[in-house]
Amino acid sequence: MARSRRVPTWGIRVAALVQATCMATAVADTATYPSNEELRHVRSLSDPHLSPDGRRVLVQIADATADGGRSHLWLVDVAASSSRQLTFSPAGDKIGERHGRWLGAGSVLFLARRAERVELFRLPMAGGEARAYDLRVVPAVDTSTEPDALPPPKADDPPAKHEPLPLEVDAFEPAPDGRAIAILAKDPETAGEKKHREDKADAVWLDHDPHGKRLYLLEPESAKLTAVAVPPDVAVVAWSSQGDRLIALTEGPNHAGDLGPATSAWLVDTARPGAPSMLKELPATVAGGTWSEDGTRFYFRAQSTQDTPPGYEGLFELDLAARTVRELMADFAGSLGAENPVVRDRQVLMAALVGVRRTYFRAAGGKPEELRFDTPTAGALHCAVGHGACVWLGQSAAEPAALFYAREPGGNARRLGTPSLVPGNWPALVPRLVRWRSDGLVIEGLLFLPPQASAGKVPLVVQVHGGPTGAWQDSFNPLAQLLVGQGWAVLRPNPRGSTGYGAAFVAANKNDLGGGDYRDIMAGVDAVIADYPIDPARLALAGYSYGGEMAGFVEGRTDRFQAIVSAAPVIDQHSEYGTESSSWYDRWFYGKPWEHPQDAWRQSPLARVAYARTPFLLIQGEGDRVDPLGQSLEMYRALRQAGVRVEMVQYPRDDHGPLGGSLSGFPSTEPWHGFDARQRLIKFIRSAFDNAGGH
Repeated sequence: MARSRRVPTWGIRVAALVQATCMATAVADTATYPSNEELRHVRSLSDPHLSPDGRRVLVQIADATADGGRSHLWLVDVAASSSRQLTFSPAGDKIGERHGRWLGAGSVLFLARRAERVELFRLPMAGGEARAYDLRVVPAVDTSTEPDALPPPKADDPPAKHEPLPLEVDAFEPAPDGRAIAILAKDPETAGEKKHREDKADAVWLDHDPHGKRLYLLEPESAKLTAVAVPPDVAVVAWSSQGDRLIALTEGPNHAGDLGPATSAWLVDTARPGAPSMLKELPATVAGGTWSEDGTRFYFRAQSTQDTPPGYEGLFELDLAARTVRELMADFAGSLGAENPVVRDRQVLMAALVGVRRTYFRAAGGKPEELRFDTPTAGALHCAVGHGACVWLGQSAAEPAALFYAREPGGNARRLGTPSLVPGNWPALVPRLVRWRSDGLVIEGLLFLPPQASAGKVPLVVQVHGGPTGAWQDSFNPLAQLLVGQGWAVLRPNPRGSTGYGAAFVAANKNDLGGGDYRDIMAGVDAVIADYPIDPARLALAGYSYGGEMAGFVEGRTDRFQAIVSAAPVIDQHSEYGTESSSWYDRWFYGKPWEHPQDAWRQSPLARVAYARTPFLLIQGEGDRVDPLGQSLEMYRALRQAGVRVEMVQYPRDDHGPLGGSLSGFPSTEPWHGFDARQRLIKFIRSAFDNAGGH
């Protein structure tokens, strides 16, 4: 391939490289890179919520994989900067407590499974045990009473009794004033339906399930439960600051979104839950939002008005009186994050990605104003309604997530005491931001160098992110520590199609998967080989999801790599489209495969398998519904029959997201899947490097 011209401003000097690697070596005297087993002892921190009085913070901490991977709620005292575990799980609960929310300042709400179903619990902060709400409804649906239900009813069968049945809670959100709690729950299974299932009269009529996820309002003191007359499936609710109204977003039942965006928005007056009104002004791509403090406006996320992949969102404002919508932060040079906007002091704050940084912007009338944080990655911003202070999570590639508190978001922040998330003393793994040119575009990436780079050339592992509408950020990832600890450099490129660089950049790979994005990555390999101590004879590439798909493209396009690892990939766009959980995202890139067969095949890694030469490892979750098991099986069979060295390992029960997180070293309820996958990845790459004459 043609070599691309590099941007000259980022070339390093040998002296600077030696100084940096010597510093890393000095740190290594007291800090050691983790072993694979140590990644089983990493915890995670998420979902901070500041109490209304601003004195305490609820956070969710997941146990390490070695300890079961269950999540619990912890309580952080702001003044003392101390923390303690608030909730504990019985042995039978394999998931733990999650989604902690304040009900006023005196109670905490959370979800947990203590018996047969997930329930909503209330824990008084003044003392006492957490108690589950007994939530029961007369079922709206009973398929066992249908005329053609099996087994056929007998003449002497008694009529079905429709007694109130317990709900399994899917999600909830308390009103800001604490007078009501919005509950999302799927229709319960009736006794007749349970009997039919146990009798194996359980045929599935695809996309005809009459059961839905419905919205209810719960009065916290009386435990009175009221159904809200919005259609299923309810996905998101947003309360007004006054707690007298909410907006519910419903996705439509039975996979409606596979035909196109299908979300509808409903305005609910809590005094009249049986008479919601549809907000027709909101687009079918609306994903979530936040009310203005005075209740006159609704700030929401929805698909960008520019031609971008599905899920690439813009920020909009709905004037509820005039019923008009306008876009905020149009032509933003970065990409908006997936968090709902935060409204504070009549200002709208929005999460955004700018290059490899994740931060927040104030959606001002003119140009958006960036807030300044102490860490390159900031997220999960939450501001107390009554107190005005804010908390958020900050992290970098060198440090795991930490909890920060300030009167103003990003300003004069104080780090609060929370439990350590990593075992032992790991080195501060600081990446270099590198840039290069490819097809006239400036491409960025993060490069991690091991201490061995000060003494000579080191192997390089290229990691490709998921998506393709994703990006590598300057954030903590245990797998990077493990790879660098092998003495390998790691390059994480953000090729065209990545977020963080504006709408035109994220759309630049439309109908071109495996084309320009592949050239961007290979140009990055050339660039770091030219300017850093990288051994061109010892190169490997690995990726998950879209990264696994790119690994398949690389397999059929070049023999420069000694090993390729593809996890949860797309291999054949035709079969992927017909078997994945949702096809709307893929449709934007190349259309319906039967209408554009040549485009779909050209963008399938399987199309060039006849040119494959490089040893190839496939990692796949058996329960993957995003990129199903059949994709990896197709590649495995093709490479095996082509005489290419190929290995494949599949993991029972694991779906797409959980296996990806487990492989990266984050907590998992599967005790050994992540460990096994990392062990195989390292062994596979090391063997290839050794065969190439490495050390």
